[in-house]
Amino acid sequence: MHGFIAIYLREMLILKRRFKRQLAGMAVSPLLYLVTFGYAMGGLIQFGDVPYLHFLIPGLVAMASMTQSFAIASDINIARFYWNIFEEFQAAPISRLAYAAGETLAGMTRAFIGVAVILLLALLFGVRLSYGPLFWLAVFLNSFTFAALAVAMAMLVKSHADQALLTNFIITPMAFLGGTFFPIDKLPDWCQAILYCLPLTHASHAIRAVALGYPAATADYLALLAAGLVFFWLALYAVGRARD
Repeated sequence: MHGFIAIYLREMLILKRRFKRQLAGMAVSPLLYLVTFGYAMGGLIQFGDVPYLHFLIPGLVAMASMTQSFAIASDINIARFYWNIFEEFQAAPISRLAYAAGETLAGMTRAFIGVAVILLLALLFGVRLSYGPLFWLAVFLNSFTFAALAVAMAMLVKSHADQALLTNFIITPMAFLGGTFFPIDKLPDWCQAILYCLPLTHASHAIRAVALGYPAATADYLALLAAGLVFFWLALYAVGRARD
């Protein structure tokens, strides 16, 4: 793990220089969703005894922890294709485990900042939910899963444009279909079976259950842990392949 801290601190220094812009960017989309879907339409929609705004906030938390952690892939791409930073890492005595772990932790840090922004916005809208240890465990596992996936994809793509395609075809559809804006049990059985294969679906279920005071399903946490370990192994493989 020699060099792990150096990789992480480099990403944090970059984040520090861009922090105000990053913070504004993290707040814009959730604020729009809260105003349009939650505030303007929230009084018209209710799932059981849960107001739509209370249903929406945990979904936005799950979505933000995915998108913000996966966004580390763009920084890796820029450093790799335009600044040639990855070549310097190749020349340094840094193992692929240290590199993958440092970049993954950087993505997770961004995810937790994004989640904090949403929770602050929720307070401004008068929404107060339960944020216990299981809530943060689900956020941790979700951000780990997609940060590891981001590292793997950033190492496998051949150009920065290819990364944008991955976001459009994988992350964006998952953000809208992973139980973030509506309960997937309203969909046909065949569609539910497909969506239950997505990590974000399990993250949305776990985060929402804990936030609303319901018991969380152990299966959701196990599914996220399994996906995260698989993606992190893929990240290690991809980093080793990129070094070769």
